[in-house]
Amino acid sequence: FGDSYTDVTLRTTGGAMWPDYVSGYARAAAHSFAIGGGVCSEVLTPRPKGPVMEKQIPAFKAKMKALNLDMSKTVFTLWIGTNDIGHNMLVDGVQPKGVTMVDVARCGVDWVKTLYALGARNFISFSMVPLDRAPSYTKPNKNMELLRELIATGNTMRHLMLEAIAPTLPGAHIGYFYTNGLFTDIMTHPKNYLNGTAPLNGASTILDCKAKGGCVKKSDWDSYLWHDDLHPSEQANRIVAREIAAVMKGKVSPWIGWVS
Repeated sequence: FGDSYTDVTLRTTGGAMWPDYVSGYARAAAHSFAIGGGVCSEVLTPRPKGPVMEKQIPAFKAKMKALNLDMSKTVFTLWIGTNDIGHNMLVDGVQPKGVTMVDVARCGVDWVKTLYALGARNFISFSMVPLDRAPSYTKPNKNMELLRELIATGNTMRHLMLEAIAPTLPGAHIGYFYTNGLFTDIMTHPKNYLNGTAPLNGASTILDCKAKGGCVKKSDWDSYLWHDDLHPSEQANRIVAREIAAVMKGKVSPWIGWVS
């Protein structure tokens, strides 16, 4: 579940997405209900694309019988927040009156509760990446400090809310993927993660679009963290998939902690 960071139909990496790689690394089937441009709930952050609570979960429910999943073993993931807090939403103050970061963080917890009621027992909730360091936001932006605050506050609140709700969900295993910390570490120590032949780059993008129009894709994709101004590269998706696959195999990931 999620947005364009997970939607396998959009291919925002220019290649394969992290669920594709998880499927191969963990030798498990992947079913993506994520919709590019999606938010957690259209009630909180109205957008025309498919929100998790109002469209993605109903789509999953409609396919549950056909999928015939073992709900006790299936791992459910949620990577959401980029569109909820980003341009033309919370960071710009255009959300419905009264909606705050608290509501958006709580929505991620409601996702767990809703799927738990359907029989799901294994969850991994992704934190928001450091969007303030994504190329889309490092360009002149008057709301940069607010964006940093929204990211830090939203990530912390959802983590605390998941810890609070965990004791009320017997048998649930809830993981928290510190993707914010992972992406920060990639930018700080690119040589530990990126492996292209070009100079390792955690700041600029593979897709180079000029102000006057026209885009050119650079070579050596594996040298980059970002594919375009907002979306992670295919190499970044491999890194994310590696951590998810590790815990699915019963191993420990330094970037995924368990609240239950």
